[in-house]
Amino acid sequence: MTIQEQRLTLTADDGQSIEVICWQGRTKPRAIVQIVHGMAEHSMRYRHVAEALVAADYVVYASEHRGHGMLARELGTLGDFGPRGFQGLVDDMVRVTRHAEDSHPGLPMVMLAHSMGSMAAQIYLLDHGGLLDAVALSGTTALELLDPRVSGWTVETANATVPDAQSPVDWLSRDPAVPAAYIADPLCAFPLTEASLFSIFDTGLRTADPAQLARMPKDLPMYLFTGDSDPVNGMLAWFDPLVARLRKASMRDVSTHVYGGARHEVLNETNRDEVIANLLAWLARVTGEL
Repeated sequence: MTIQEQRLTLTADDGQSIEVICWQGRTKPRAIVQIVHGMAEHSMRYRHVAEALVAADYVVYASEHRGHGMLARELGTLGDFGPRGFQGLVDDMVRVTRHAEDSHPGLPMVMLAHSMGSMAAQIYLLDHGGLLDAVALSGTTALELLDPRVSGWTVETANATVPDAQSPVDWLSRDPAVPAAYIADPLCAFPLTEASLFSIFDTGLRTADPAQLARMPKDLPMYLFTGDSDPVNGMLAWFDPLVARLRKASMRDVSTHVYGGARHEVLNETNRDEVIANLLAWLARVTGEL
């Protein structure tokens, strides 16, 4: 199958440049999927996911967060969200959504967000949930429980959960090729500035507020999937409360899938084919109902 990969640049409302990648095939897509990457990585790590989505007749958009990607590396700002902090990153996601919808009018819009991206998506949903027709959160967690100032979580403590770790980031995946490639990638494995890191959790406090959660569209389908050996959600200790919170907020369609033995990057795990197949099945259901 022929897949077109196009790079473009959007301009945020504060003038910040947003690097965007679009993948599409030759057939008319059934829906748009917006991929939102995690912390200290970049969108091209999701190329295999995008290609699977295009093969299933979706058009895919992904963008680089502030402080991430080739532009940030060139500017020397890797790890720095800038003065607007995490909210600026969330607002950029809205800009990408609107561009994708303008480019493909009438198509359902689905967000697929991983890790830090899924934290941004939780905030996005409080103010802009009406822009989406469904949302999938990978490797997600309750933000106020993960907050390092509360939990003590760090990348180092994350890796401590892995028996016989062979690299500093084995907590990402059981596939040894994944942490090796991550460490070797010049657009990965950098630290966030302290201000940027804490802005995630300060901005994300809203996601634990029942009054804020009540703003979300109740009929929005949600799919949360993770590994039971993911330290970012405390081996489910911070995942299960998030799911319960969403259901208590009267969200009518909350699906979950927990993969036994899987670590943080389930889309890059040893059973990635199964994970992607299940994602595609959920997408077919929710977009088929629209």
